[in-house]
Amino acid sequence: MLSPVEKAGLDPERLEGLFARVGTRAGENMVCRAMEELAYRLGRADSHHESGEYAEMRKCTRALGAIAEQIGMSGLSRIAGDVVQCIDDGDPVALAATLARMARMGERSLYAIWDMQDLSV
Repeated sequence: MLSPVEKAGLDPERLEGLFARVGTRAGENMVCRAMEELAYRLGRADSHHESGEYAEMRKCTRALGAIAEQIGMSGLSRIAGDVVQCIDDGDPVALAATLARMARMGERSLYAIWDMQDLSV
């Protein structure tokens, strides 16, 4: 049995830059909202996949990648781009595998950023 393990791929400098630009409180609020949106979009991408709504899945995943990039989740952003490429290629096997990878990375990234910052919701 394979147990894929991959680091979350967080860029702490991106977060530090965000907090320096907007301030600690506003930065915390932005990161909390981004985390909520990422969690929502991860679930929606899976739902769109299950129902065969690939155009909606593509939009959802592109937005997920952009949000992840903004808060320093470079690994998740890169994998979201891979999911979009699989949709564009029309490769259902690669899409299923890459979507599962995105879900794993998304979960790890959300936990990592939560652990990295003492955010209050």
